[in-house]
Amino acid sequence: MAESSPRFADLTIAEFVDRLASAEPVPGGGSASAIAASLGAALLTMVARLSTARSKYEAFAETHARAEAAGLAAADRFLELADEDAAAYAAFAAALKLPRETPAQQETRSDAIRLAARGAALVPLDVIRGCHRLALEIEAMAGRSNLNAASDIGVAALLADAAAHGAAANVLINLPAAADDAFAATTTDALVGHLEAIEDLARRAREIVGTGRLRDPESP
Repeated sequence: MAESSPRFADLTIAEFVDRLASAEPVPGGGSASAIAASLGAALLTMVARLSTARSKYEAFAETHARAEAAGLAAADRFLELADEDAAAYAAFAAALKLPRETPAQQETRSDAIRLAARGAALVPLDVIRGCHRLALEIEAMAGRSNLNAASDIGVAALLADAAAHGAAANVLINLPAAADDAFAATTTDALVGHLEAIEDLARRAREIVGTGRLRDPESP
């Protein structure tokens, strides 16, 4: 993404969708995944605000306050990660275009590709980590927030899960070009662990929402 381009956060939804639909390689699936996670975080914040200062949900006030703050921070961070993902892939694409006519050029190009591929894998891994933190907050809010907005918690859980899996696809596709077996193994292990936890948290959140009932407050 060129330096003169506005942040994705500064675009309208229609403008971002138009960019995503263009023939340009960025933004792509990684940025779209981060945006999806940002929407999930925004929904968490919305539900927290719809639950605050209501006597029926007073016992969950601490959960609401934490979720609101966490959702706001996460929404902003995911928007930043959408930009970072686009920049990381742009750097990888630029490395692929480096000259390779001489042995020296070939070596320089190979080194640049490996470095850029590593960066293009690490940014979506940050998205996955953020989705794990978001899923923890979403699961904690399920059954502890305004029941009229319970479906929104369910949607937030789905978005966090989908965003994590989308980001994972972008991690995995860049690992071979990084040409570092140890890095690939460590990164893959971390990715799998986060995905399993996110899937479990999202499933539990949806199940709790499905009961239509409140549950006990969080333990101190």
